[in-house]
Amino acid sequence: MPRKIPALMPSWLVLMGALAALGPLAIDMYLPAFGAIAQDLQAPQGLVERTLASYLLGLAGAQLLYGPLADRYGRKLPLVAGLVLFTIASLGCALSDNIYQLTVWRIVQAFGGAAGMVIPRAVIRDYLDTQEAARALSLLMLVMGVMPIVAPLLGGQAVTLGSWRTVFYLMAAAGVALTWLTTRNMREPLAAELRTPLAVSTITANFWLLLRHRGFVGYTLAGGFGSAGMFAYISGSPQVFIDIYGIDPRWFGLLFGLNAASLILAAQLSARLLRRHTPLKLLLHAQISLVLMTALGLILTLAGWITLPLLMVCLMGFMASQGFVNPNAAALALAEQGPRLGTASALMGCLQMLCGALSGFAISLWHADSPLPLTTLLTICALLSWVASRLAKPPVLRAPI
Repeated sequence: MPRKIPALMPSWLVLMGALAALGPLAIDMYLPAFGAIAQDLQAPQGLVERTLASYLLGLAGAQLLYGPLADRYGRKLPLVAGLVLFTIASLGCALSDNIYQLTVWRIVQAFGGAAGMVIPRAVIRDYLDTQEAARALSLLMLVMGVMPIVAPLLGGQAVTLGSWRTVFYLMAAAGVALTWLTTRNMREPLAAELRTPLAVSTITANFWLLLRHRGFVGYTLAGGFGSAGMFAYISGSPQVFIDIYGIDPRWFGLLFGLNAASLILAAQLSARLLRRHTPLKLLLHAQISLVLMTALGLILTLAGWITLPLLMVCLMGFMASQGFVNPNAAALALAEQGPRLGTASALMGCLQMLCGALSGFAISLWHADSPLPLTTLLTICALLSWVASRLAKPPVLRAPI
């Protein structure tokens, strides 16, 4: 029987938020360390930036493994295994002697962190229907959204007080803490009779059915292209803020945090509005804002009128729009996937991370003395997100109460 979310966020949902935040932690925390890594490992800036894109590719591929595993063995066992792998790989990153070792360990780290991307979404849908799941995913951003604010600040201080390796030691400590909390507090939500066989034919059939499902693909790509814009921002923001506008790396996290705060506040507003409006209505309206804010940034850049305050306005508008797009698109994509929730969550995460990795590679290859690469990619991603949602087939949802 689907639950309703109480006024106070339940402890199981807080834990799911912390687990889902592990992947963003590994992305955001080391951004201020890019320069230090390049200097210490004597590597070009582009190769350091590509460690992020490599991490995203690892997340994309690994999620395809965790979905079927979570449908076969339950949610808890694959999650704990992923957390252990993440912890070991974080230590490997900290001990890397060159950029190539770091890149390999980042991919291994992604294979561990992917468990926190896939399984919490499946757990939410185990407990909640589509309307409540959209609210839960919005509330989850309150927990996840703190990470983009805290992580770069913490990473910047770690680099200042220690070295870039300290950042990865802190990631390993987070992995240990979450492993302990999950082992101690998480209850298995998937009953034994609901588990599906781990057979190639079953897995292939489930993936094929999902790829043929117009609603799943459309809303997954709507969220995926929006996330691609976020990853373009994450990958490109150190160069834009630090190199182009001369922001001290210690204060990079503050600007990063303002944009993350926009995402958090908008997601909480989305959770409240879902009491009266459907996820589809909120998604379609938010995507109009997404396109307008990114297009404004591109026009200002092309006209030569862009300044740091104007860029921040456009970026905060983009992130606020994403606070509506991400949770509602995810809930709509998973709306009709009950028998294969783990696999659906995995494929959704994979497609979205592939979009993010491609945008991350694109921003690492295109350097300029203005924010033009960033504003251009954000606009392209926003337009593609808008198109994808318009091509999707809306699921049948109950009216909000």
